[in-house]
Amino acid sequence: MVDHQSLEKYAELALKTGVNLQPDQALMINAPIEGADFTRIVAKKAYELGAKDVHINWSDDELALLKYENAPDEVIGSFPEWRVMLHDMYAKDGAAVLSIRSTDPDLLQNIDPKRVAMANKAAGEALKNFRKYTMNDKIPWSIISIPSGDWAQKIFPDKTKAEAIESLWDAILKIVRVDQDDPVAAWDAHNQTLKEKREELNAKNYKKLIFKAPGTNLEIELPEGHIWKGGSAQAETGVTFNPNMPTEEVFSVPHKYGVNGTVASTKPLNYGGSVIDHFSLTFKGGEVVDFKAEQGEEVLKHLLDSDGGARRLGEVALVPHESPVSQSGLIFYNTLFDENASCHIALGKAYPTNIENGSTMSDEELDKHGVNDSLIHVDFMIGSQELDIDGVKQDGTVEPIFRNGTWA
Repeated sequence: MVDHQSLEKYAELALKTGVNLQPDQALMINAPIEGADFTRIVAKKAYELGAKDVHINWSDDELALLKYENAPDEVIGSFPEWRVMLHDMYAKDGAAVLSIRSTDPDLLQNIDPKRVAMANKAAGEALKNFRKYTMNDKIPWSIISIPSGDWAQKIFPDKTKAEAIESLWDAILKIVRVDQDDPVAAWDAHNQTLKEKREELNAKNYKKLIFKAPGTNLEIELPEGHIWKGGSAQAETGVTFNPNMPTEEVFSVPHKYGVNGTVASTKPLNYGGSVIDHFSLTFKGGEVVDFKAEQGEEVLKHLLDSDGGARRLGEVALVPHESPVSQSGLIFYNTLFDENASCHIALGKAYPTNIENGSTMSDEELDKHGVNDSLIHVDFMIGSQELDIDGVKQDGTVEPIFRNGTWA
């Protein structure tokens, strides 16, 4: 079993570097029942760091599945008002939000994708106001993962559940640098590296990116005033936090009307408890006009039909092939990890913070600047050792950014 000291270090890292919890601040944690022991360690640490309140929103895969199997459509397609009020109350209070993820990627594979799409849409609409707090960095938030039995066995199918959990703990703790003597200092150094990369890209001010790989020939225009971000972020209060742990990406915003060509996925996408794999999308004028998938095509269709913005891009992210996640050689079936192994793009809502003054713009102003809006934000992986990326500068000069999956 993973030793208690490592769990304490991980909890501390999530609180100090992840959400950067401040004295007298409230903390809201989204956590799976299966991870109750680790969640209690986090809560105890949070109080030791001076949290005034720690609230846990528990989730349970088995109960979620039972609901999908038995509840009527009107229940599946609605989202309780009390949960909206709860989220809004903590957000207004300036709470930090920590999400601990560990869902079984195959949980809902036998559920009608239409019902899953209904539930996702209801939650997206209900939590729209709360999402403004997180996506505009008004409050500090962070996402981490811990193993669950079914997820671990999906990654390590030849091992017993206990062995698989142990192996996944080892992989996670290494990737998030908890195996190092001082994980917080290791993350400070890592954030500095990502900061240098994003400053380099911001100085370049590319007009367009061109992606080429087997099955991929895609052009992505970048809007005027776009900003590359990556690593740590800054909340409105001035507190520095890390939204994703792990994170190996620098990312920006595509112009919602300026994406053309075809792109092929390079890793499976776990979406809503089902896996979509070996898929490709064709864009014209920023919109997906054609798609196909060898696995999960029906799920992909419902994803693209979520709303008017679901067929347009909200993020483009660059990740070198030699990232620690990629070097692990594992496919995690979990976007938090897989997106940090590979360059990726996201369908749906863009982060307003990826454009100058974006967090103060209205929805209409963001649209005018080419920033996409949607109820969804779904990353999928397009990077590999065979990916080349060129940057087109404002004067039309073309220069290499990536060659063979890494910085040129």
